[in-house]
Amino acid sequence: MVVLNRIYTRTGDDGSTGLATGRRVSKSDARVEAYGAVDELNAVIGVARLHSGQNDRIDAMLGRIQNELFDLGADLATPLDPAPKWEALRIVASQVERLEAEIDWMNESLKPLDSFILPGGAPMSAHLHLARTVARRAEREAI
Repeated sequence: MVVLNRIYTRTGDDGSTGLATGRRVSKSDARVEAYGAVDELNAVIGVARLHSGQNDRIDAMLGRIQNELFDLGADLATPLDPAPKWEALRIVASQVERLEAEIDWMNESLKPLDSFILPGGAPMSAHLHLARTVARRAEREAI
């Protein structure tokens, strides 16, 4: 459990930030951009959850995804080289496999797509469309 006594530290006032290893990098560093986009994705999913209504399965799935996005942020904030002196939190294949299985489950009830879908419709689906675009940007930045 992470304990935060303050939201600000003032250590980044010079335009730098600390990675999990303590190394300082520019706030415009590609790694920081990537985990910043993952943080943004987490927030967008949080807004989508406001509209999950009585669908406990969807809400629980999105909540778990939010927690795993924190794990992904930690993974991205921890360089491989030099290796940290502790066992770093890393995304593992089983997390990806579970997410893909959940996507397959949600797609089972849909007709095959024959065109692109305009984002919108219900509030939850509109926010999840936004989450999709933020996720794609986060992926591009992580690469």
